[in-house]
Amino acid sequence: MSDKNPLLQTFDTYLDTAPFDVIKETHYEEAFDKAIQKAREEIEAIINNSDVPTFENTIEALDASGDTLSRVSSIFFNLNSAETNDEIQRIAREVSPKLSQFGNDITLNEDLFKRVKAVYDSRNTLDLNAEQSTLLDKRYKSFSRNGANLNEDKKSRLREIDSELSQLTLKFGENLLAATNAFELHLKDDSRLAGLPESAKEAAAELAKSKDKDGYLFTLDYPSYIPVMTYADDRELRKEISMAFGSKAFNDEFDNQENVLKIATLRYERAQLLGYETHAHFVLEERMAMTPEKVMEFSNDILEKAKPAAERDFAALQNFAITTSSKSDLSETITSLEKWDAAYYAEKLKKQLFELDDELLKPYFKLENVIDGAFEVANRLFGLSFEKTDKIDKYHEDVMTYEVKNEDGSLNSIFYADFFPRKGKRNGAWMTSFKSQYVENGKNHRPHISNVCNFTKPTKTKPSLLTFNEVTTLFHEFGHALHGMLANTHYRSLSGTSVYWDFVELPSQILENWCYEKEALEIFARHYETNEVIPLEYIEKIKKAANFQEGLQTLRQLSFGMLDMSWHGINPTDITNVKAHERTIFEKTDLYPDVPTSCMSTSFGHIFQGGYSAGYYSYKWAEVLDADAFEVFKEKGIFDRTTATSFKDHILSKGGTESPMLLYKRFRGSEPKIDALLKRAGLVA
Repeated sequence: MSDKNPLLQTFDTYLDTAPFDVIKETHYEEAFDKAIQKAREEIEAIINNSDVPTFENTIEALDASGDTLSRVSSIFFNLNSAETNDEIQRIAREVSPKLSQFGNDITLNEDLFKRVKAVYDSRNTLDLNAEQSTLLDKRYKSFSRNGANLNEDKKSRLREIDSELSQLTLKFGENLLAATNAFELHLKDDSRLAGLPESAKEAAAELAKSKDKDGYLFTLDYPSYIPVMTYADDRELRKEISMAFGSKAFNDEFDNQENVLKIATLRYERAQLLGYETHAHFVLEERMAMTPEKVMEFSNDILEKAKPAAERDFAALQNFAITTSSKSDLSETITSLEKWDAAYYAEKLKKQLFELDDELLKPYFKLENVIDGAFEVANRLFGLSFEKTDKIDKYHEDVMTYEVKNEDGSLNSIFYADFFPRKGKRNGAWMTSFKSQYVENGKNHRPHISNVCNFTKPTKTKPSLLTFNEVTTLFHEFGHALHGMLANTHYRSLSGTSVYWDFVELPSQILENWCYEKEALEIFARHYETNEVIPLEYIEKIKKAANFQEGLQTLRQLSFGMLDMSWHGINPTDITNVKAHERTIFEKTDLYPDVPTSCMSTSFGHIFQGGYSAGYYSYKWAEVLDADAFEVFKEKGIFDRTTATSFKDHILSKGGTESPMLLYKRFRGSEPKIDALLKRAGLVA
């Protein structure tokens, strides 16, 4: 089969893009087996090199090894997130332990480590530049932090742990996707849909029709779930779908409780094996925050300022809900605020305070216009242009493909945009890549970047119209994409978003700021029917509403980070009840009554499936960075090219080539201060 396996050939495609049109599911297992074997041979060649170990023949060679395996893996696992099915999930379960074993075979290889250590020990005599020094340090630590110094018994146990973790995290994700897909709320008529926008009803009717059902169909996908929670007057309807959302993979046929306990315990055991107090201590050694104590100090500092504001927000919302419901014929009179009331009454209160709601704004945020707006912002800041093309294979018909060009017309990158929900796609939004940027033999290989989101699909009568929150989500993920596109480093493993996790959110979160600026909004916020630019009064209302319930939002974000640290910053072996453990954290931050059938941990994919274990705090950490950094743009102008070039040269293009604090200080001139965030969030005067 290998003669015809496109994954094992040089891609005969436009600009070396992934040949999705000819890749079949039957190709993957053979491709993984042969790519792993090829990578092993590349490693053996490094080990068997009779020359004295040097930076070039050991460290650079190691960084360049496994290129075929990396491309096969990126294609396969990206599809497992965005376009999966039972067969792809089965293959993932088969190959993940093989990949884990291969990774261990490298980091636990004594002969290879001897060569790496020899170069590392002579580093002061090598005259390396900053990027080379970082690569050497990273390569050495990839061995020393992953068991190279352990005895054989402990190495064997480490292999067992890593193999089991690879399976458990996969299973966690499979369960979460299955639980999400399992829920459908079928309503045969619209008698319970009072308050729901026509666009949401039309989407629900089309979904029902696509499954040969009459009436309306609602799911736990965000474009279906959010409108019900925000607009449905029927409180019992909101409660039903809210409780389904909150109980995903908890005490159902896809239960993740055992997976959570095993993952947390195995991560702790792994850290202990390697000489670290906890998994968080292991992870944070390679983060800006450095220690769990620093993370908790940071979190508690913001919590101290946010909680009084959150309590005021909650009291105002609850009083408004009680008063409003008592006067309404549409909704049930309430005496206390529950979680399924939050979005509904918040939207009404926002409308009353600011004369603003999402349905008023959505006509100005047609998806295609917002995409073009993000492209135009990138053009004004960094000189990039985006040309839509049909020359590039797609893994699904919804995907849009672009050639990204620099100002001189040269190729910058390839960009894939995948914006609509479907059965084989997990919830949420993320940036990923199919190929990293790197320099080899004098050629700068440009990256292939992808943004994946879940926005409302167009209907027969309306295009895809985004809520303002979805607009900021699109800009957030596009900020990550720019981090990948503008990468300009020598080595693959230091390129683009290959940075400390508490630094990686800076490029994404800073770009959200443009969504609140008149100069940017007037580029793309145009009414989808009249082409009228968004009125100035709406822009002013957006800015005034920016801090609406910020206390509650901050408390929510902090609570997720603290839950993460509670699983990974302690010895979790005595935890037997996932829900009870979770409550010990949320009792400090939750102002809403607890829902006994709900559990966050069993659906917390960021930390139990993705790469954010002991790292969820980084969203709030990066907010400090982005608020501080955006002050420069506000001072100089949001499209000031000199400032943008400095941000590109010192942050976006550098990847992980140097300490993130050094890079930040080169752009900003000083370390970040928390004051800008607290001021922007309205948490201090």
